[in-house]
Amino acid sequence: MKIDLFDYELPEELIAQKPIEPRDASRLLVLNRKTGTVYHGTFRDIENYLTEGDVLVINNTRVIPARLYGRKSTGAKVEVVLLKRISGDVWEALVRPGNKIKPGTTLIFKDGLLKAEVKDYAPGGGRVLALQYKGIFQEVLDKAGTVPLPPYIKEKLEDKERYQTVYAKKQGSAAAPTAGLHFTPELIERLKMKGIIFAEVLLHVGLGTFRPVKVKNIKEHQMHSEYYEVSKESAQIINNAKTQGNKIVGVGTTSVRVLESVANSDGYVTSGSGWTDIFIYPGYKFKAVDAIVTNFHLPKSTLLMLVSAFAGREKILKAYQEAVNKRYRFFSFGDAMLIIGGNKSCQ
Repeated sequence: MKIDLFDYELPEELIAQKPIEPRDASRLLVLNRKTGTVYHGTFRDIENYLTEGDVLVINNTRVIPARLYGRKSTGAKVEVVLLKRISGDVWEALVRPGNKIKPGTTLIFKDGLLKAEVKDYAPGGGRVLALQYKGIFQEVLDKAGTVPLPPYIKEKLEDKERYQTVYAKKQGSAAAPTAGLHFTPELIERLKMKGIIFAEVLLHVGLGTFRPVKVKNIKEHQMHSEYYEVSKESAQIINNAKTQGNKIVGVGTTSVRVLESVANSDGYVTSGSGWTDIFIYPGYKFKAVDAIVTNFHLPKSTLLMLVSAFAGREKILKAYQEAVNKRYRFFSFGDAMLIIGGNKSCQ
């Protein structure tokens, strides 16, 4: 399957630079994957497409200030993005300039508040770093690091919490699960009052999810692994809803990847934790998910391939073209999409 099949034209001015206020005032494009019909509304309208007993599966990960600017002992400037904790204070990271940062090098951040020794090379051009510091790691990182916004966002983010979901809890992501950015505490409460159930899962998002696919045949692309957790309580909520015939709605591609990683052939999920490198592209048969809340994704990205697998590539690209024509806002701080339909209609 050729990568060019997942390309589309996007005017640069439609790449959202700032989040909209309030969060749930973003626009919502609703795509029925069975019929291809498209509806337009506002994100807070999402309750109109959900019924009592449906489950919204949310990713409660929290973005850490994973981007570090520092120097080598020689004084040369370096940039590091922490991707995932391997164990203790040992991390896999992206480094710049990559060709000049070799094992044995010491990196210094924030006048020595945090140091890192380069231990080894990592897949994809990364490095394995052993961090050195005094005190509590999260407090040190808060002082030494910054939130790693995607490179297509050029404007400074005034409120760092706007790159966190309102339900973010567990520290560990290098990027936000952006479909969840549209929820407000008030909207969540209103949905609960309607009988919609929330189930939390965890996927610490690494930048590998967003890395461009560089192979011509997408089947040759290798996903980076990301850490996940599914509690017994969440698994029970999801499985009970499935038994009762209610919809399982993945909020974001990260939640979808967790669910599909732990689901059996009947769509029931098991609790547990581990690492997943699941790569979902057209031809994949979904097991657990009945609907998806998502943002609009970059051309040729693995995220665009995932939603194309769920709704069909032609339907997705047609919906994206309509979103462009209607001047929707794209990517992390952009508008939202709800993909519904199939065996369990949201109508």
